[in-house]
Amino acid sequence: MRKYWDNTANGGAGATGTNIFPVPAKLRLGSVETAPATVLAPMAGVTDTVFRRFIRNLTGCGLIMTEFTSADGVLRAQDKKAKRYLHFYDDEHPISAQLFGSNPAVMAEAARMVEGLGFDLVDLNLGCPAKKVVKCNGGSGLLRDLPAIGKIFEAVRAAVKIPFTVKFRAGWNDQEIVCVELAKLAEACGLCGVALHARTREQGYSGNARWEWIAAVKQAVKIPVIGNGDVRAPEDACAMIAQTGCDAVMIGRTAASNPWIFRQIAQYRANGRYDEPAESDRYEMIRTYFRMLIEEKFPDAPGKMKQFASWFTHGVPGGAALRKAIYEAREDREILKRVEDFFEARLHGAATDAPAVLR
Repeated sequence: MRKYWDNTANGGAGATGTNIFPVPAKLRLGSVETAPATVLAPMAGVTDTVFRRFIRNLTGCGLIMTEFTSADGVLRAQDKKAKRYLHFYDDEHPISAQLFGSNPAVMAEAARMVEGLGFDLVDLNLGCPAKKVVKCNGGSGLLRDLPAIGKIFEAVRAAVKIPFTVKFRAGWNDQEIVCVELAKLAEACGLCGVALHARTREQGYSGNARWEWIAAVKQAVKIPVIGNGDVRAPEDACAMIAQTGCDAVMIGRTAASNPWIFRQIAQYRANGRYDEPAESDRYEMIRTYFRMLIEEKFPDAPGKMKQFASWFTHGVPGGAALRKAIYEAREDREILKRVEDFFEARLHGAATDAPAVLR
């Protein structure tokens, strides 16, 4: 299936976008309705409370999810990392907590705690390909044991009243594709929706996502199906909806490099065009995110800033020099100062900001 699909080329949508297959306006997962039908994927080391609120404030994202969190860690009172992963603010609703683990009883109890914390949904991670997770039979490590997955589904579903969903990969490898069977199992066990990252565990994040697997899952079940994989532009989001019939689009790595992607999808849905950020927009975006990190008082804020610098400065003229300045700084406020100095020097003297470019 094609990526970067041009909707206007099929049917002559033109500037109005009348023939665009839009991302749906709403997604209902059990009792929770999100608008629009776009989801920020859970990403380890990325989707903490600061990044989630940052994305939410840019508008256009319907549902946000936590970093995937160990169910065992949730039950350990001393696990500060789990507590941090599950920390959220009132303005993050609707929000889903994603858990991973292999023990049904532990998963059920962790789900109860998540419900008690006020999360709107709970999600089971069956997609993480990391070796340290897989070797504990977590994440995609469970894809070779559907009966074990069924027991977890049943235990968690019986434990909570909030909507319960699952995110999974297509299978362990190309010879062991289980996505359709797994989706049917989820539906039979009372889950409210499924999200498929259309790659195998063996692929990791390489190669192309196989959208035909999303289409196969959508045809096999009646519960909502969320598609994930290779959505790098609004055109891709519409192409995924058109080619698979899925009910919503989930975006992961693209959101880290282009935080405006959700707003752009909403614009594209409305009129067939979307704004490209000006340099001043990118400056404001970087400065806002870095300030939010400092205000949250994360102990690893400087590391987070350096991690995101390579994504956020992509496409910025002179970005290599800015990244070097950021990497050489030690303190969070020093990093912010270097960002401000860089952009103020570039933008100084401009009478007005450059207008956004419409695609």
